Amino acid sequence: MVASLVHLIIYLIVVGLIIWLLMWLIDYIPLPEPFNRIAKVAIMVVAVLIVIFILLGLVGEAPSLKLPRG
Repeated sequence: MVASLVHLIIYLIVVGLIIWLLMWLIDYIPLPEPFNRIAKVAIMVVAVLIVIFILLGLVGEAPSLKLPRG
């Protein structure tokens, strides 16, 4: 249990640093305004999905792409 929490904290720190670096890079590169906002939203959506998959993997409920039969 403690090992899982340590892994979770490490994963969240690494993902947070990568997201922070990407957001800084988007601000550093002079993009036109609509593309700047679209890039930031896309980065945040991917970050949220990564965090959800990490949390689901720790719980043991990894998502599958199988459709239910019936």
